Amino acid sequence: MTLPVLTARTLVPAAAPTLYFIGVSTGRSSIQRVFPRWAEHLGLDGARLRGIDLPLDATREEYRRVVEFIAGDELSLGALITTHKLNLYRACQDLFEDIDPHARLMAEASCLSKPEGRLTAHAKDAVSSGLALRALLPEGHWAGGEAEALCLGAGGATVAISWYLTHPDRGADRPRRLTVTDRSAERLAHLGALHERTGTGTELRRVLADGAERNDAALAALPPGSLVVNATGLGKDAPGSPLTAAATFPERGLAWDLNYRGDLVFLDQARAQAARRSLRVADGWVYFLHGWTQVIAEVFRVHVPESGPRFEELSVLAGQATNQEAAR
Repeated sequence: MTLPVLTARTLVPAAAPTLYFIGVSTGRSSIQRVFPRWAEHLGLDGARLRGIDLPLDATREEYRRVVEFIAGDELSLGALITTHKLNLYRACQDLFEDIDPHARLMAEASCLSKPEGRLTAHAKDAVSSGLALRALLPEGHWAGGEAEALCLGAGGATVAISWYLTHPDRGADRPRRLTVTDRSAERLAHLGALHERTGTGTELRRVLADGAERNDAALAALPPGSLVVNATGLGKDAPGSPLTAAATFPERGLAWDLNYRGDLVFLDQARAQAARRSLRVADGWVYFLHGWTQVIAEVFRVHVPESGPRFEELSVLAGQATNQEAAR
């Protein structure tokens, strides 16, 4: 049973152990159909998922009302946060009793949990984006080559992806340069400050993109084999693509859309060039799986495998749920 989506003004005490999904349009997400199957499979008897929708321009008071509610309600066990990761952290940092190292470093919260009743902020994207990228890119993809990476959008997902791609522990298997575009100078500055703190040694190019043409130009400058990520939310939180119809993808590159549902114009643009540009195209399905299973493991204190047969079982269950929904 899918419960009605809540807002900051319609919060009600949970009647069963509940994980919240804080986003923009949570009622349309496949997780609403997937979670009950996963809960049964993982033995989370009676566990529920409930969406909380906040607007893109949510106020500090709205964020604090939601976080204070989760902290104070006994059966509200935690939350997965999309879109609002940076703003929610900024608005509620003083409310967290514990903050994990990734969340503190990246100044974002993609997950809230309450181990032993202590409200804790986590940045799980650093792990889930790494797991998804490992599935998309062969080991050693970047070593010794000229390939670069371009992230369209400088929100929480790009913060995590950039940290994973450029971390010094990866040695030579890092892109030669990382370019990030965004219409917000504040988000680009936040990313630059993080990059300096981590001391990656990878060149970071930040582009203030006030229109899709600037994104096209950044894309056109990429050498063959480069990675392009749509991390703008366009296609899910809002319609459209960050690129114009004239955009050209790099030869032998990988186009990765973090979305897997909605108006997937970016994916359509990439697929239209896949054959002639020898382009690999991937949607956000694997990222979706890792993002949710990492949070479920944290909030419910249950082991969820990151790969192998048991992870594939969860993938199959999720696929069945989404295919059933699409057939209605």
